[in-house]
Amino acid sequence: MKVNFVDLKAQYATIKDEVNTAIAGVLESCAFINSRSFEGDFAKYIGTEYCVGVGNGTDALYMAMKGLGFGPGDEVITAANTFIATAEGIGRTGATPVFVDCDPVTYNIDPGKIEAAITDKTKAIVPVHLYGQPADMDAVMAIAKAHGLLVVEDCAQAHGATYKGRKVGTFGDAACFSFYPGKNLGAYGDGGAVCTNNEELAKHVRMMGDHGSAIKYQHDFEGTNSRLDGIQGAVLSVKLRHLDDWTQRRIEVAARYGEGLQDVCTVPVTAEGNKHVFHLYVVQVGNREEVMKHLTEQDIACGIHYPVALPAMPAYAHLGYGVEQFPVASAAADRILSLPMHGDLTDADVDLVIEEVRRIAK
Repeated sequence: MKVNFVDLKAQYATIKDEVNTAIAGVLESCAFINSRSFEGDFAKYIGTEYCVGVGNGTDALYMAMKGLGFGPGDEVITAANTFIATAEGIGRTGATPVFVDCDPVTYNIDPGKIEAAITDKTKAIVPVHLYGQPADMDAVMAIAKAHGLLVVEDCAQAHGATYKGRKVGTFGDAACFSFYPGKNLGAYGDGGAVCTNNEELAKHVRMMGDHGSAIKYQHDFEGTNSRLDGIQGAVLSVKLRHLDDWTQRRIEVAARYGEGLQDVCTVPVTAEGNKHVFHLYVVQVGNREEVMKHLTEQDIACGIHYPVALPAMPAYAHLGYGVEQFPVASAAADRILSLPMHGDLTDADVDLVIEEVRRIAK
């Protein structure tokens, strides 16, 4: 029996009529470029005053940071273990990413390591709510306040996650989301958003995504072309209505995995006060390559997120980091394995994955 890592076809089957009606509405109205209706829905869902749709999650990070004044000479602290888009957003502004090791339990940025990385050039902290688990935002915000730093939340994997009852994306000066198709809330193409309570930032990001223009053919600065189009917004509005139900199923799947694998793998632990939305279900196992080979042979999809910590990437060799500076992230990179996780997994699917992992894991 095949078990998909993500099953967008199965998801589409459950919402097909709603999606087709929503897309037809865009085609009828020819409102192809903007997605203001979804922006309003998503801002309300997250709990921010403003949401600006952009072309993708990477643009969201760059545009929020640029709008907040990140630039050459600035240093921005972020997690060593995340997708490169987090650091790309920093680098595209001209600022320098400064990497900090992760917490060994949650994989999120370790607040205990942040202050040692602060210098007189530090502009901001960019915590990543990795795999769907909120970072320790009380600690991050306390450090930021003590040192007068900005905070930009990378929420690309954490739609609907909560920290002490409050949704991620509502703590920092801005929050950045990705709607890549495989995300918990995914479009049928690329998409992203910046959420904030800062009206001026929201206006600036919107102008930046429309070539620095708020009025047609009047350009206040050089921007870019990055907007969330109407069809993607329509699809996302439909999916947003189902997101909490899909999240609950992910949580149930995670609990089933944990019960079945806790004696053969290091399974995820949800920190107290967190609602982990399990964009990814990541275990640690000693014989990862052997397990991956076996699962692939059984037609069970799996992956690694992420196989190399960012400071060890050629893209950041010029920063001069050594792997010994990130012992937790470096050790985890050799052991982590992502198992199938989505809202349409059946109990039988999950039990098969458990059975096959147990058959080979050490």
